[in-house]
Amino acid sequence: MSDAADAALAAQYEAYPYPQRDPREESKRLIVGSPSHLREIDHWVFGARRQAAKPLKALMAGGGSGDATVMLAQQMATALRPGTVTWLDRSAAARKVAGARVAARKLANVVFEEGSLLDLPASGLGPFDYIDCCGVLHHLPDPLAGLKALVSVLAPGGGVGLMVYAPHGRTGVYMVQDALRLIAPAGEPPRERVEIAKRLWRQMPETNWLRRNPWITDHVKGGDAGLYDLLLNPRDVAFTVPRLAALIAAAGLEIRCLVEPFRYDPDSFLTDPRLRERTANLDPVQRAALAEAAAGNMGIHIAYCVRAGEAPPAPAWDDPAAVPILRELDGAKLAATIPPDGVLRIAFDGLSVPLALPRLAQAILTRVDGVRSIGAIGDELAANGTSREAFTKDFAALARGLERVNRLLLAAR
Repeated sequence: MSDAADAALAAQYEAYPYPQRDPREESKRLIVGSPSHLREIDHWVFGARRQAAKPLKALMAGGGSGDATVMLAQQMATALRPGTVTWLDRSAAARKVAGARVAARKLANVVFEEGSLLDLPASGLGPFDYIDCCGVLHHLPDPLAGLKALVSVLAPGGGVGLMVYAPHGRTGVYMVQDALRLIAPAGEPPRERVEIAKRLWRQMPETNWLRRNPWITDHVKGGDAGLYDLLLNPRDVAFTVPRLAALIAAAGLEIRCLVEPFRYDPDSFLTDPRLRERTANLDPVQRAALAEAAAGNMGIHIAYCVRAGEAPPAPAWDDPAAVPILRELDGAKLAATIPPDGVLRIAFDGLSVPLALPRLAQAILTRVDGVRSIGAIGDELAANGTSREAFTKDFAALARGLERVNRLLLAAR
């Protein structure tokens, strides 16, 4: 499936492993995000029903310089979760960076494999319980063939985390790419092209749409690798929600969740009753497409998927034995930030929506520590005089609100 663009892409990632990372910074911070955060995998892929003691075999297909590999492997190691994370990429330069990052953290649960994800069906690798493919499909000559290759090594009951580019939030990117094809053609050495791109960016007029797009910053903050990947990439295809959904379905998968869910719900920002009458008649993909087109700020789409027909039941928020857990938040600190009116403002890429929290939100959140079960939290509040009925009602409302913003999840069993 190789062509001239594919050969240029391979050369690009040898010259500029992406994203640009310094292994010496591993001692200072862990880069986290979606997809492939361990708590998200437990919740969205497995419905918080997979036993934590069961080894998790994960694949990072197109692992690059190692962000997702390092994040998941470190989270598994910290939580004493058994399993392995396999890094797969065809870039030797990227492997060198990812390997140095893994070594800096002394992680023993990472396996390195050099090669193309397109060769997975005959590779002998797998099966894998979870597969990450972040920022890869939109660079392939045939994205569907790539996704089918991943599905070929997906274990029964497993899941996939995808990230692809989205068009509306990348407004301006393709215009600058068009300009650079004229004055920094693909045949020139990569470093010369980067130099010309930097010069052009400094000279771009204020009318340029990328200058007006505050959500795309790789060319400014991502170093030379970020600039090259964004503006000089030989193949860059963006997917609307309907196009992504069709790709996923064609590969035999179904969407479990789009992250963050509230961003794909037009009712998050459409309050007009007549408009909501109309949104109520749309199916989930149409609703997400409406939100995407109306908001205009989505530069990527992140989807958790499972095999069609294999989706586990939704996380059981009504199970007293289930353990709620916050993603990258401290319950007590979050509780302290709730305004007197009980309304949090949730913002992503310039879109701010109100999230009304129930009366018991503070009391509940201060007890969400990843250890207490829902039943235990209810027992503590009952001992303080809160009725079971009030707790059940308010906990359900809190769970609905914070799950939609991908912050309150259920832990693995």
